[in-house]
Amino acid sequence: MGKFRTTSLVSRNRRMTVGLLGGSFNPAHEGHLHISREALKRLNLDQVWWMVSPQNPLKSESGMAGFEDRLQSAKTMARDPRIRVTDIERRLGTRQTADTLGKLTKMLPEIRFVWLMGADNLLQIHRWYRWTKIFTTVPLAVFARPTYDSRALAGQAAARFARAYLPDRFAPGLAYRAPPAWVFLAIRRHAASATAIRESGGFPSSNQPGEPDE
Repeated sequence: MGKFRTTSLVSRNRRMTVGLLGGSFNPAHEGHLHISREALKRLNLDQVWWMVSPQNPLKSESGMAGFEDRLQSAKTMARDPRIRVTDIERRLGTRQTADTLGKLTKMLPEIRFVWLMGADNLLQIHRWYRWTKIFTTVPLAVFARPTYDSRALAGQAAARFARAYLPDRFAPGLAYRAPPAWVFLAIRRHAASATAIRESGGFPSSNQPGEPDE
């Protein structure tokens, strides 16, 4: 795979604010693009990086499209020069978000990162490896997702970090907040679904019952 380099993503002599959107991208779709553009605008970010996961530990490998296919689908969908598609986790050799964030923040201390995710992932993030470490490593921005919002905001993670919650008026400066800090953004919902795309024949089906869509 070669030595991990960041020169294609960022100039090391410049401070930046970057949103990180991780996922299977199986396949990438308009919903990912919608959330990323909202993040750029609402959080006052310089860039959003799509981190295509080699394999989501919470998802079955059965039916999962190959990594290169998923990476290419993300590159095709990322129709904005501020959105960068990366294979960071493959190059770093990490499969868990907590580990990826730990390495990135040490390697690139000049960048202010924000972890981006939908309300569906907030609802089940307590199942993730070392999930509290994610909250204490970088600020988080949670985006509304149909049918998940009320349950997510009443869920285990939201309760655990209730004191770190910030009203959305603080969103533009979230990247400069010391973690733990998170906001919930009630953006316009987008109907795109990776599951629906796969079921229509666009990509192999991978989601099992109860798994969040990405």
